[in-house]
Amino acid sequence: MIKKTDISIMTWILIAFGIINIILLATGKLGFNAKGIGIITAVAITLAMYSFLYKDNPVFKIAENLFVGVAMGYSLIIIWFNILKPDVFEALIVPMFKDTEIGPQYSVIVPTLLGFFMFLRFSTKLSWLSRWSFAFIVGMGSGIAIPNFINAILLRQLEPMFAPLYTGSFWGTVNTILVLVGVVSVLFYFFFSMEHKGAIGGVSVVGVWFLMIAFGASFGYTVMARMSLLIGRMQFLLKDWLGIIQ
Repeated sequence: MIKKTDISIMTWILIAFGIINIILLATGKLGFNAKGIGIITAVAITLAMYSFLYKDNPVFKIAENLFVGVAMGYSLIIIWFNILKPDVFEALIVPMFKDTEIGPQYSVIVPTLLGFFMFLRFSTKLSWLSRWSFAFIVGMGSGIAIPNFINAILLRQLEPMFAPLYTGSFWGTVNTILVLVGVVSVLFYFFFSMEHKGAIGGVSVVGVWFLMIAFGASFGYTVMARMSLLIGRMQFLLKDWLGIIQ
């Protein structure tokens, strides 16, 4: 249930937002055209999304649902023009009713049916047919992803372990030693067949430190990526909308 205080805050924010836009339009900082209206709309949606920092509210939910709906509509258009139209409609349907240099490509019938079967998840009687589609997707995805994962993660991680410790430079040698110690100590930490005491326990502690450094670096990278998005939005608000910065 929405409190009266929240309604008052939302009302005053909407009034302030309207006044600011009227001033910007009146002074010519925003043109009364498609570009200006687009900027005002983008600002409204941006502020609506950031209103979640205050609390969960109807304005945020409207913007969230709008974003999901627009993303879904955009995805459907992309799927139609990039996949369904060239690979199914023009390759199979059009040649059946129109003379073309290349006849109907009947090989696309099987993947088309598998794609159609996925929508049968909404049917109580025919939902079992969708399992064929999902089984094919999971099997194909696993067959593509597993070799790439092994090559990109496992083999690339093992490669510096077997490299010579002396690389010709001091820091190169230090880096190789750190990689070797880090991989071995982390593997010792996940080795549960022996109790982590004595030398094994000491090596496991070193592995924990390497894991914490890796997790911290990953978290820091995520935070910086989010900060980059925030900076971009702030630049949009202060430059394209308010014109405070150039």
